Amino acid sequence: MATQEETFKKIVAHCKEYGFVFPSSEIYDGLAAVYDYGQNGVELKNNIKRYWWDSMTLLHENIVGIDAAIFMHPTVWKASGHVDAFNDPLIDNRDSKKRYRADVLIEEQLAKIEEKINKEIEKAHKRFGDAFDEAQFRATNARVLEHQAHFDALHQRYSDAMNKMDLDELKQIILDEEIVCPISGTRNWTDVRQFNLMFSTEMGSTADGAMRVYLRPETAQGIFVNYLNVQKTGRMKLPFGIAQIGKAFRNEIVARQFIFRMREFEQMEMQFFIKPGTELDWFNHWKQFRLKWHKALGLGDDKYRFHDHEKLAHYANAATDIEFQMPFGFKEVEGIHSRTNFDLSQHAKYSGKKIEYFDPETNTSYTPYVIETSIGVDRMFLSILCGAYKEEQLEGGDTRVVLNLPPVLAPVKACVMPLVRKDGLPEKAREIMDMLKFDFHTTYDEKDSIGKRYRRQDAIGTPFCITVDHDTLEDNCVTIRFRDTMEQERVKIDDLHDIIRKATDMKVLFRKIMNSN
Repeated sequence: MATQEETFKKIVAHCKEYGFVFPSSEIYDGLAAVYDYGQNGVELKNNIKRYWWDSMTLLHENIVGIDAAIFMHPTVWKASGHVDAFNDPLIDNRDSKKRYRADVLIEEQLAKIEEKINKEIEKAHKRFGDAFDEAQFRATNARVLEHQAHFDALHQRYSDAMNKMDLDELKQIILDEEIVCPISGTRNWTDVRQFNLMFSTEMGSTADGAMRVYLRPETAQGIFVNYLNVQKTGRMKLPFGIAQIGKAFRNEIVARQFIFRMREFEQMEMQFFIKPGTELDWFNHWKQFRLKWHKALGLGDDKYRFHDHEKLAHYANAATDIEFQMPFGFKEVEGIHSRTNFDLSQHAKYSGKKIEYFDPETNTSYTPYVIETSIGVDRMFLSILCGAYKEEQLEGGDTRVVLNLPPVLAPVKACVMPLVRKDGLPEKAREIMDMLKFDFHTTYDEKDSIGKRYRRQDAIGTPFCITVDHDTLEDNCVTIRFRDTMEQERVKIDDLHDIIRKATDMKVLFRKIMNSN
């Protein structure tokens, strides 16, 4: 049985081998924490974006989209707080010369304590079987109580330090917990210091005096500065939302875990503008809706959980993450935040423009509050690949690697294969492909044995393989093979369209989301 780390390495290798993700500029030895999406990766990514975009703009009559520029006036980032406060607490190990985020080191220490508790529970579960009472064991077992007390004390201390951004205390926690550098194994740490994550560049010629501008670290501000434009031109009434998909850039020092944390990434964000005082109801509404959206993909309800924030951003009064169980633990895929009226108020203050909403019902003007849903496209992509990757033992001792991707997201929906490259079969296969290609991303494959061709399609997650044989020329039927079960069925060519459509139509997922309680 492969360890989780081994499984993750296999997924990373699989991404490269099958055209999902490549290291950027690989012929020049790559660029750290920057990746390119290959021919199958870009299709999967576009399908994820389409699923999100349509679920926002089609299912909600009060949500519209925009596409704001990456470059913005530098005062935008002063107003948003990014110039002064968009920092990570960094610490260096003097022996390895490696740099780490102090908060990540402490969170990993907390995870290790949690792991110790889980191991004790696992051992007891095996020992007592069905009679095991986990709640009682947690409340009475001395070792579990000791670990839990350690966890709670450390957690409180860490939470207090982060809320005050007490850099000396963060270092002291690392020393007290005897946290070592994973490379050197030593505790020879520097002081913790702040590091701003924004990339900056210059706009305009130096002769005229260039303006310092930033590559946006998030897409949200492009929505906030366009609030008045959209509200007025769209005659929007509260509550309403503005959605956007776009690139963002962060100079991550500790970029790691493949595409989970990158320096150039893509976000899908929706800012929902509401009446002050209604924010917690709307926060709860969007929490539930977003979780349904994830679960509708069928990767397993148990793989998702909410994680409420201990440390709230200075502008928020509620925040939670939707986490997915990756091979390296539960990790954030999406954040839902109640941002109050901070952003619009700040932009009103710095721009000198009045940014308010006139409420015809109360005959008053006020600054709307905002609920944000923010999801990383790349993290979503990784969570889907991790959830779909399977190594299966087959009868006869064979194995296969299959991506059980949700069919609606699969890069290729169907592959058409002539059994042999003669006797008019390729021509018939091409005819079928031409019939399907306007509605579904379809490919054609005639190389190697039919078994090898099936394996290739399994590895990229193609839900249907359609084989054209000699009987097809007589009965106008083909053999369709289903990826997940490997079962084969003889069907009429005229029925193919309906079979594929039923499995790959996003409308099925949208109905599932809207009908679930």
